[in-house]
Amino acid sequence: MECQEALTKAVNTTVNNGGDDLVQNRLLSYLQDQLPFKIEELKPIRKKVYLLRTQERAFVLKGFSSYHRLKLQEAFTSSLMNEGFAKTYIFYEVAKEPPLFFDRTYFGCLEYIPPSEEVFTYFLKSDRLEGLNLLKNFHDTTEKLVSRYQTVVPAYRQADKWRERATLFLNNLPVIRYFVQKEIINELLAWADWALKGIEEDAWLFQSGRKVILHGDVAHHNFLRAKDQSLYLLDFDLIAVGTPHSDYLQYANRILPFMKWSFDDLGKYSIFKSNLEEKGFLHALAFPTDIFREWNRVIRDRTYLDSVKIRPVLDLTVGQFAERQRFIKALKYAVNEINK
Repeated sequence: MECQEALTKAVNTTVNNGGDDLVQNRLLSYLQDQLPFKIEELKPIRKKVYLLRTQERAFVLKGFSSYHRLKLQEAFTSSLMNEGFAKTYIFYEVAKEPPLFFDRTYFGCLEYIPPSEEVFTYFLKSDRLEGLNLLKNFHDTTEKLVSRYQTVVPAYRQADKWRERATLFLNNLPVIRYFVQKEIINELLAWADWALKGIEEDAWLFQSGRKVILHGDVAHHNFLRAKDQSLYLLDFDLIAVGTPHSDYLQYANRILPFMKWSFDDLGKYSIFKSNLEEKGFLHALAFPTDIFREWNRVIRDRTYLDSVKIRPVLDLTVGQFAERQRFIKALKYAVNEINK
């Protein structure tokens, strides 16, 4: 009877976790065979990313969809270090016979950076400023790497990316209309149209001038406050060649909800001050990329009926609408001032 209960429990655990426990156990067995040390813990962090502990040290085990992607990341982080950008991780060669390949995934072993108890957050102005300065340092470094990587890293096409996102949002409107009133939806689409037309008129801003390797995903979780209080930049899966404006646009879009969408406060950051004198940048700030992204995501994942997951999307769309409306008004005023 006890054996039957244990078996039932094991089966239920595997089913409830979508087979994750079984996959993790198989991965652990594979790693024990491939690595030259005894593994004491294999703990999932997120999909295909694990914390791996041994007696001597800890690693982050990260999965990549192809061997090319793994080697590109290894080479890129090494190049960053060699050019003096030390605020990120390095890769270790630890397998007996690299590469590590399991379940159609290539795995790399990354340096584990012990985190601080004080996490990096866009709530804090000091963190927002420190993250922005770290991103600038990253651009200053990657400007030296463009010629080396431009044949293996894609060019970033700001307008094309946003047109695709807007098209998907339009396709998802039959669902979105159940949650958001048409007046707000119409306003969002008008902002997107104004933004894209302005970007097209000032296309040179994103196509010419200084080129860097962009990070491509400046979400707060890609900044790590280390135990020694240093700030590190992580995860370069979306790197692309482009002008710094694209990363700064994304950074502004990430921090503005924590600043009540204040145009004046955004201009107090020295890095943004000069950008806010460019019409193309002002137009681009109006594009509701975060709203489009989050709606497209919850509809793709079919989680829009989950009250916990839909609540922050509704807050972004409806709860912040009045603040954002004032922000767009300030953008248009700034564009008119430049046109005078």
